[in-house]
Amino acid sequence: MDFGEVKFTHIIVGAGSAGCLLANRLSAKVSNRVLLLEAGDWDGGFWLKLPVGYYKTMNNPKVSRHFATEPSVGSGGRSINWPRGRVIGGSSSINGLIFIRGQHKDFDDWAALGNSGWAFNDVLPYFRKFECFNGANSQFHGHHGELQVSELRNSHPYCNAWLDAATQYGLPRNSDFNAETTEGVGEYHLSIGSRWRSSSASAFLKPVQHRKNLTIMTKVFTERVLFKDKVAVGVEVLANGKRHKLFSESEVILSAGSIQSPQILQVSGIGPAPVLKRCGVEIIAESPNVGKNLQDHYQMRTVVEMGSNNSLNKQIRNPIELAKMGLSWALRGRGPLTIGAGQVGGAMRTRHAPSSKPDLQLFVMPLSVDKPGEPLHTYSGFTSAIWQCHPKSRGSLEIRSSNPTDDPLIEPNYLSDELDQKTMVEGIKILREIYQQPKFRDLWQTEIVPGKKIQSDDQILDAIRAGGGTVYHPVGTCRMGVDKHAVVAPSLKVNGVRGLRVVDASIMPLITSANTNAPTYMIAEKAADMILHES
Repeated sequence: MDFGEVKFTHIIVGAGSAGCLLANRLSAKVSNRVLLLEAGDWDGGFWLKLPVGYYKTMNNPKVSRHFATEPSVGSGGRSINWPRGRVIGGSSSINGLIFIRGQHKDFDDWAALGNSGWAFNDVLPYFRKFECFNGANSQFHGHHGELQVSELRNSHPYCNAWLDAATQYGLPRNSDFNAETTEGVGEYHLSIGSRWRSSSASAFLKPVQHRKNLTIMTKVFTERVLFKDKVAVGVEVLANGKRHKLFSESEVILSAGSIQSPQILQVSGIGPAPVLKRCGVEIIAESPNVGKNLQDHYQMRTVVEMGSNNSLNKQIRNPIELAKMGLSWALRGRGPLTIGAGQVGGAMRTRHAPSSKPDLQLFVMPLSVDKPGEPLHTYSGFTSAIWQCHPKSRGSLEIRSSNPTDDPLIEPNYLSDELDQKTMVEGIKILREIYQQPKFRDLWQTEIVPGKKIQSDDQILDAIRAGGGTVYHPVGTCRMGVDKHAVVAPSLKVNGVRGLRVVDASIMPLITSANTNAPTYMIAEKAADMILHES
């Protein structure tokens, strides 16, 4: 890999959700010469294609890089594992498939902070552009994009009963969380096609990988951005044990995600001065908020043991039922092999909601497991879980040294804000009330998690701290804004330097209320439009 003085117009670091889409859009202009760099390899293998394969791949170090957070009070003194996709397609190749944009107000709140052009009505066309939805025509959906988005393909009696119980509790039914509102309960949309996962790799990159003006390099680790007089002129990478310098004429674009984009910035000399000085990194541009504003959704599950063996826990251990699942998927593209990380659920407001928008997201599955990648429980389990849509707690990320291969120090500070604590405790109480509704209360026998002995608010909070965890939505570490401390401007250009942008979930000033993959695609689509209009 010796390119000598070869220059690309655009170098994209990270072939994940954002990077693959960006490479597609930017290379559509024939005068551009686009280089896409990925530390992992191509997304080969059955489990990366099968929708439910995330149970196998999420914790597989061959396709997922694992970062460990610092132990904290909010997580019961535990370190939390944060896997991120290290493969073409990034985390879109290993995630739980849920396709949901979030509340309209999520984006209106971005705009209210001064980020012109990022309100919901501004970004809806970008959501529609990349989406190919298999449901009914709607002003809220796209039907001609590349990313396949499907309605739920699996009906389960336990989930249907839970939806009925949630309605009895008082929550409205919602047939489409990606339409007018996320509030209410219903079925989730999934990023799958006729049978297979629809990832950023399959949707955006593979169809254009042979374009003459697009170069894709795998197994290449980007160490730092190269600067000349505060202008980004390229990147230094490590490949096959050797370092190489690759140069760009127009822009370097970091799409390495909410952990590694700020890490690359800091190692390259853009970040908080005390951190850079401690690590012996030459300061290119002091930017105190690089790595700050870290937000994530912290989830707590409830698990009950059901009275019958209809749980997937039991069904997958029955060879006949397992064969039926395989045939349903192979012949019709339906059934349990197509389910995502949540089958049904929704959004609701607790009494702690600071406004009229929901502050709790709910996810329900007709199975139970300690965490993805581990065997399902042997009893007939059922899971309903909650996370707070808009946590107030903020964490941080900073490099430990100038060595780009060292994992950064990650402090999410889960549940450090009192409102977050109260909202999560209230959420567990609400899930328990839904279990007690007439449509569900005779279906289950015993509460396993957190357990019937856990009753007081303090006990529930302790259980949440000890048993909760991430749903893999870190964002915000390269915050977009118009104030002097913002890391990137609304154009996503990095403040303090030229020729450098960040395009991924790290630019979110506020976390979206639900899963973050769909908004990440939107960010890339809008960024591509801005870049192409400038050139």
